[in-house]
Amino acid sequence: MIRMISRRDLIRSSVASALAGLASAQSRKRPNILFFIADDWGGHSGAYGDTWLNTPNFDRMAREGVRFTNCFTSNPKCSPSRASILTGRNSWQLKEAVNHMSIFPNEFAVYPDELEKSGYFVGLTGKGWGPGDFQSTGWKRNPAGPDFRTRTLKPPYAGIAPLDYAGNFDDFLGKRPKDSPFAFWLGTQEPHRFYEEGSGLRAGRRPADVKVPKYFPDNRTVRSDMLDYALEVEWVDQHLGRVLASLEKSAELDNTLLVVTSDHGMPFPRVKGQIYEPGFHIPLLIRWGAEIKGGRTVDDFINVRDFAPTFLEAAGLKPAPTMTGKSFVDVLRSGKSGIVDASRDTMLVGKERHDLGRPNDAGYPVRAIRTREWLYIRNYEPDRWPAGNPETGYRNVDDSPTKSFLVSRYDGYYKMSFGKRPAEELYHVSEDPECLKNLALDRSHAQTMRTLRTRMEDTLRREGDPRMNGQAVFFDTIQYTGPRAHSWEEWLKHQ
Repeated sequence: MIRMISRRDLIRSSVASALAGLASAQSRKRPNILFFIADDWGGHSGAYGDTWLNTPNFDRMAREGVRFTNCFTSNPKCSPSRASILTGRNSWQLKEAVNHMSIFPNEFAVYPDELEKSGYFVGLTGKGWGPGDFQSTGWKRNPAGPDFRTRTLKPPYAGIAPLDYAGNFDDFLGKRPKDSPFAFWLGTQEPHRFYEEGSGLRAGRRPADVKVPKYFPDNRTVRSDMLDYALEVEWVDQHLGRVLASLEKSAELDNTLLVVTSDHGMPFPRVKGQIYEPGFHIPLLIRWGAEIKGGRTVDDFINVRDFAPTFLEAAGLKPAPTMTGKSFVDVLRSGKSGIVDASRDTMLVGKERHDLGRPNDAGYPVRAIRTREWLYIRNYEPDRWPAGNPETGYRNVDDSPTKSFLVSRYDGYYKMSFGKRPAEELYHVSEDPECLKNLALDRSHAQTMRTLRTRMEDTLRREGDPRMNGQAVFFDTIQYTGPRAHSWEEWLKHQ
């Protein structure tokens, strides 16, 4: 018997289907968002072609998600890079937060707060924004979210009890309200120094396997130091594996936008805190279940300020009015490899003051523009020491065996890491990614340099950079909120 469908039944059925479709669409627009950020990781992993580390979970992310080859931070130091991530703004657009160890102004929206207001359950473990002072400007908690710091592990080194990041994430999941999407910031403190010297060798890692950058001498000291770094990277990878397992166990993995990245390059001379390619070029691996096609490699330029608007669009929200980055959800969902959005081909980078170590707490102001072929750098105070003054120990470089070796001998390797630099630098970075050959004085590249300089300065003016708008003195007024044991003034007192 054939049942006749009435007009009323048909309307009800259509409405029900529409509501179901809307609910499904809303569900797709509200994924969980897990931001996994390592501290001082230069991207070294199997996923990026390195064979001297064992990183099965980073490698899995590359197989199941999208591997980006051109992700950059606009400032290669911890707190300014993280401020850019949270606010979706370039470093010079952040007032005092342009500097390391500064305050964090509370006038800029941050993506965890925006997600929380829309119903997300938000949390943080490990290193969020910092180091610096956010309390004095009115923040009630770290701008990266409320802290879930419930577990530590048995210390592998004397006196250090590392956080159990993955365990804290599990505790966070256990407290999540039913049916609420979550946004979690998991910030490891590794591979930031300090390391236990020789730990890589004792763990059985082979010095001969290390690929030493050309700006370092190839010797046992450097190779051993890099093996210690590798051990810390592998520790981060282990926590990523545990996080993936937890998401699978809770059936949340394929409904989670999982982003794995770093704040800047590895904690070695000429890298961390410096405006050369290895310092500001960072890894980016993204997995998002069936929402994106996995196993792809994308060459579009991504700025860390693009993360916040991307997370908000994925959650079905508009970016906050203060955000200047651009969502790349369209790139993720394109299913394409290579260059997806050809307009994403330029990146600006810069810094003011990082750590102390010069008279009057002076910084080392730099701006740079990176295109697919070129890196142009403008050092505004070339008479200053870029890594800090020799008298105070080059404080903008973390202490390490590699640093100690380099400063013990005044040679070309020392000069590349610690020596004074010319006002302008130009590198054919597509052919010279380690930035070894400065072409700024080569007349055949004069027009290229002028074009890049003009393009950089015009863009900085549009973005309101005080240094381009006659207000550079502002940067000298920013107070340093960290310990002053290595300041120029402290050094003078003990002479």
